Amino acid sequence: MSESRAKRSGAPDASKRAPLKFGDDPLLWAAWLYYEEGMTQSEIAATMGLSRPTVITYLSEARERGIVNISIAVDRLRSLSLAQQMVDHFGLRDCLVVPTEGGERSLIDRLGDAGARTLGWHLRPAQTVGIAWGRTMLAVAAAVPPQHLADLRVVQATGGTTAAIPYTPEAVATRLSEALSAQVVPISAPCIVSQPQVRDLLLQEPVLREQMQSLSELDMIVLGVSSLRPNSTIHTSGFFANALEQHDHYRDAVGSLVGRFIDAQGTPVIGPLDGRTIGLPLEALRQVRTRIGVSGGFDKVPALLAALRGGYINVLVTDADTAEGILRADGAEVQRQSLSRRPPSSPTPEPAPAVGTPAPPPFVKKLLNDPRAAVDEAMEGLLRAHPGHIARIDGSFRAIRRATPAPEGKVGLVIGGGAGHEPLFLGYVGPGLADAVAVGNIFAAPPPDRILACCRAASSGAGVLHVFGNYSGDVMNFEMAGELASAMGIEVRTVVTTDDIAYSPASDRDGRRGTAGNVFIFKIAGAACDRMLPLEDCERITQKANAATFTMSVGLTAGSLPETRRPSFELGADEIEIGVGIHGEPGVQRALMMSADDIADRIMDGLFSEAGLCPGSRIGLLVNALGGTPMMELGILNRRVHQRLAARGVEIVRTWLGPYCTSLDMDGASVSVIVLDEQLEDLLLAPCDGFAFRVG
Repeated sequence: MSESRAKRSGAPDASKRAPLKFGDDPLLWAAWLYYEEGMTQSEIAATMGLSRPTVITYLSEARERGIVNISIAVDRLRSLSLAQQMVDHFGLRDCLVVPTEGGERSLIDRLGDAGARTLGWHLRPAQTVGIAWGRTMLAVAAAVPPQHLADLRVVQATGGTTAAIPYTPEAVATRLSEALSAQVVPISAPCIVSQPQVRDLLLQEPVLREQMQSLSELDMIVLGVSSLRPNSTIHTSGFFANALEQHDHYRDAVGSLVGRFIDAQGTPVIGPLDGRTIGLPLEALRQVRTRIGVSGGFDKVPALLAALRGGYINVLVTDADTAEGILRADGAEVQRQSLSRRPPSSPTPEPAPAVGTPAPPPFVKKLLNDPRAAVDEAMEGLLRAHPGHIARIDGSFRAIRRATPAPEGKVGLVIGGGAGHEPLFLGYVGPGLADAVAVGNIFAAPPPDRILACCRAASSGAGVLHVFGNYSGDVMNFEMAGELASAMGIEVRTVVTTDDIAYSPASDRDGRRGTAGNVFIFKIAGAACDRMLPLEDCERITQKANAATFTMSVGLTAGSLPETRRPSFELGADEIEIGVGIHGEPGVQRALMMSADDIADRIMDGLFSEAGLCPGSRIGLLVNALGGTPMMELGILNRRVHQRLAARGVEIVRTWLGPYCTSLDMDGASVSVIVLDEQLEDLLLAPCDGFAFRVG
């Protein structure tokens, strides 16, 4: 087709393809050039290879379809802006950011579509393409439309894994090769073998040597990035034989890619698996020209940041909340854009400050002696205040048991986590609640030996139930303590809490954090144990309570650690954090300050959607202060929460209002609901006596 015919037909000139961040959407490209970059219609026509009338048609259609409404639609604007900031900050070749919210489709499916588009964008005939494995990689392969580029090869990036998962390296590579009508090159060996000597022998085999040679010829690779949370790909694939192996050798790892582990700076973490792994080494990965990373979800922020720092990815596909989290975690100031039509002009320089540079945030005044002794001194003070409820185990201020002995033959309940959340965790110890609690440093998991001491103190012959939040350090240390307890003849079961709806989508419930909803889950677990039910029933009921509990939070200010006495992150005077965590981390999304009713509505809309609340639903309600919020403001928030629930026809069995799970001095609040059936309601309202939580 000649240039003049291309322009008359309205199709963009193929030589002037839209940047990847526009996702092959010419309407969005035209809208961006017009509304953001201030180009004239004639300039846009030249840039896109179109006629001026076609540009006018595109801009009109963009307004009709809602892509532009005075400005570009908010979710698309945010994604475009973040994609450009990621390119600029990390020096990426390209970046595609999809909106985090996407209706009924899961984030993994939408990332799969975006990854497939990105692959198609870079794919050329006669290339050799490597692909890793995992849930997201299978979604990418499944979303690739049939293509017939000549002489393509698809190479499996690692050896094989357990067939118990559907997203094995073999399955992913085969699916992609079928879509591309390409030759598939498998790696005919396990990814992890039993001994380094076995690996060395296998690599001498001619067939495997030829297959491994294909990995050195890659033009492109598509890979996911795995966190180290319990349900991550690296765990479900069977890489770690046990928690001891992970703890001893990979304690510094924050993520993995192509079966290899990296620390927060992207440096390889060397352990016993290295000599037993068959697949693409990290140093060879860096040599591949096009390295497309497809990964999303706020829990992936540390792992993705590490992969970017290490140079293992130069084209990134992720979602908006994750991109913003990565930028902020690396100290970048995230720019918020609000577009309107404006002519091109030279930027107006900001006036220089009159004297010096901006001052750092002021110190926060705190009642402290030595910040390093803050946890021990706080625990000592709380133990002295509540001698009828809690007591030390073996003289420790951080291994604490109920003051009155539990009946013989009762399942023991052990909870725990980092300090800084008071009255969580030790305020939930006592009859009808937990039997013992292990306390770590501020926002840090308690060590395994301390958890083991609690487990032994709580054991009375019927087994012990561990219940704790879904954080990698807690998971690792509680697992290790459980293994040590089992070696002593104490049967241990585990429930990991996952109530935070903002952290990851519903399709990834197992990846969510445990936050203020812990209060309900601890209460029901304690009541089940108190009724002398067997260990397996206590575990099942606690799992049921976790599945019925949902939390969403909003932060107004950052908390400040005793050691620094400064806010843990910067937040503008007119900004709030949606989906903030309880460990001093920012939220999953930043928004402008809004009224208490609007904040309550934002929270309740999320909870309605996640919890499936409908007329006749019965719930327990917790409106929780994150540390610095006065009761007056909680009351204002609670007023609107009750209005929304009443309008939906939801019956509130009981409301708890106050600081039940805090994040030091953070100003903000969370709302938790537990959806009750007859059994859960009975256990929630059963008598209990902790110094922070009493019923009956």
